[in-house]
Amino acid sequence: APVLTVLNLAQLCIATMLVGFYFAGLKIGSNPFILFRQQMQGMPLFENADYLNFPTIKQGQDLNTLLQNYWMVIHPPVLFLGFSSTIIPFGFAYAGLINKDHSWTKAALSWSCFSAAVLGTGIMMGGAWAYESLTFGGFWAWDPVENASLVPWLILIAGLHTNLIYNHSGYSLRSTYVFYILSFTLVLYSTFLTRSGILGDTSVHAFTGADMTLQLLLFLAALFVPVMALYFARRKSIPSIRKEENTYSREFWMFIGALVLMLSSVVITAKTSVPVFNKIFGTSIAPPADPEFSHNQVQIFIAIIIGILTAVTQYLKYKQTPKALFIQGILWPAVISLVISVCISIFGNIQYDKHGIGFLAAIHIALFSTVYATIANAMYIFTALKGKMKAAGASVAHVGFGLFLTGVLLSSSKKEVLSINTTGLAVFEKTKDQDPAENITLFKGVRTDMGTYHVTYTRDTSNEFDRKRYFELKFENNENNESFYLYPDVLRNNKGNEGFSANPDKKHYLFSDIYAYVTTWVDGNREEDTTSFRMVQMKAGDTSFYSNGMLILNSIAVNPPGNKRALQQGEDAVMLDIKVLSKTGKQFNIQPGFAYNQVSGAYRILMDTVYTESLVVQIAKLVDEKTGIFEIGIKEDTNMLDLMTLKVYKFPFIGLVWFGIIITVAGLLISMRQRIRLMRSRPAGRLPRLRAAS
Repeated sequence: APVLTVLNLAQLCIATMLVGFYFAGLKIGSNPFILFRQQMQGMPLFENADYLNFPTIKQGQDLNTLLQNYWMVIHPPVLFLGFSSTIIPFGFAYAGLINKDHSWTKAALSWSCFSAAVLGTGIMMGGAWAYESLTFGGFWAWDPVENASLVPWLILIAGLHTNLIYNHSGYSLRSTYVFYILSFTLVLYSTFLTRSGILGDTSVHAFTGADMTLQLLLFLAALFVPVMALYFARRKSIPSIRKEENTYSREFWMFIGALVLMLSSVVITAKTSVPVFNKIFGTSIAPPADPEFSHNQVQIFIAIIIGILTAVTQYLKYKQTPKALFIQGILWPAVISLVISVCISIFGNIQYDKHGIGFLAAIHIALFSTVYATIANAMYIFTALKGKMKAAGASVAHVGFGLFLTGVLLSSSKKEVLSINTTGLAVFEKTKDQDPAENITLFKGVRTDMGTYHVTYTRDTSNEFDRKRYFELKFENNENNESFYLYPDVLRNNKGNEGFSANPDKKHYLFSDIYAYVTTWVDGNREEDTTSFRMVQMKAGDTSFYSNGMLILNSIAVNPPGNKRALQQGEDAVMLDIKVLSKTGKQFNIQPGFAYNQVSGAYRILMDTVYTESLVVQIAKLVDEKTGIFEIGIKEDTNMLDLMTLKVYKFPFIGLVWFGIIITVAGLLISMRQRIRLMRSRPAGRLPRLRAAS
């Protein structure tokens, strides 16, 4: 009954956000069913009863471009299911406090496993969406909204472990109360951060305001304040064992791990809440210049500690473990993990020196700890548990978490920019987010060297219905002669925003991904060609200039050997051999000329172009046959170019990230099933009430 009381209170709070009426001048809620003509009163467009049939209204503007991805169909409902399910452990904690009955911890454990599995899945579906749709080059950017979803999961995992501690040893019940209360409270806080608009300037996917700030704060206070007041009022009656835990016990190190997760959450929340602090206290604390590193420099040490604790704690027993037995259990996993991690460090070519030697050393230590977590738990399943998967949910989850952290470290520290600009052409200026030196410029139909690969921008097409332009790129591997095609696209922004949003495309391999997206493009056919030719007279040995370099007329020949121009029957060709020298130091050879038929008198101009220089050259006429002077037309026209700039990454071992998440979730679901089975096997009736221990 108390759990249902909490659910009903939450439903009441949510209902007030949907009523959408005014009371004494105060707007309560936002009615999702209100019509435009009711909401936009005073606007002439909506005063017309037939406004829905206007073409601009009927067609609509569609979803925001960043949301037009299949992951955004499944990520939000899964994430919200995970968010909402945290209310069940919260409700159990409230029930224990109101009834002074602490037997709820056994029933709550299966719900905690369910919530952790679903919420973790939802978070990483968001990471998959970011990897598929966003162009920061990865799956996690420590965006404030990302952080707001991660923190409740970390606190929930801490509560799940202290719950296990209490069920097996009687320790950490007070901590379990606090963690379960905080997990749902932080879900409400993350909702406030997202929906209030307070993160509008610091997050790429926060709402810009929804007129619900006061109601969200009241919702948060209505559930958090009474339960915490009840907790402090009943705190002394909560069972607590006064004797300190043995340092060779599982519960001691599990509790340390829970505290480390709590510390991680505090750091993330503090950094994320800077806009809230500024709003409340009138300060002007600036966000970190490099948000990613500001979090990573702390969280990598959290990963080291959690990885080692995840590895060794499984080999400890509750209450007391013989020292010799413990050392015997962890010795071989430690040796194997050390060998594997040292091999990765030596032969893995991890040279992440962006933030100095200290951070690089931390990466290598973290690699050992995550490999150790994976190996130790995998061996525990087959040595201590004898391969009994029904009882191995925790170890399976730990194996998956170790694989996930290993994938994060390898894919991030070994991420490689492949699109080094070998052309020397910069289509845009260097910005905080993009460097033209890391974006290769491609011209349609021109095979371009990109280090390991040759890339050809083969073609593109537009779709007016979905406002997309699709690009076809051919990649040719210079090392193994493999070739494949990628199809990144760009989508014109809507809802009053200019420019476009890029959607990457990827080539998946077993151990890496090749990831490419368009940073900008120029459509050569976008405008009518109004540029005229500039006429100059030249003979062999003469030089002329254009805006980005010079042209040298080397020689003139009739039907020169090796002429690649297709001639019609009876035609002869007069070809000029011209060298183009660019200011960038590049050289090009072109052969403009003309073909003529002495029988019919037909005459055809054979132009030649240098696409990378926006240069067109043709023969206008022969001025003096004796001296060999020709009038040559030179035209510079950027409209003739179809070009694009491309960013290409290589993500080694990115598959470990997704595989690790799947294994982690599978382990949590195995644990959930096992807890449900154990609960059903108990005799029917009320669970025994636990008295405070002296």
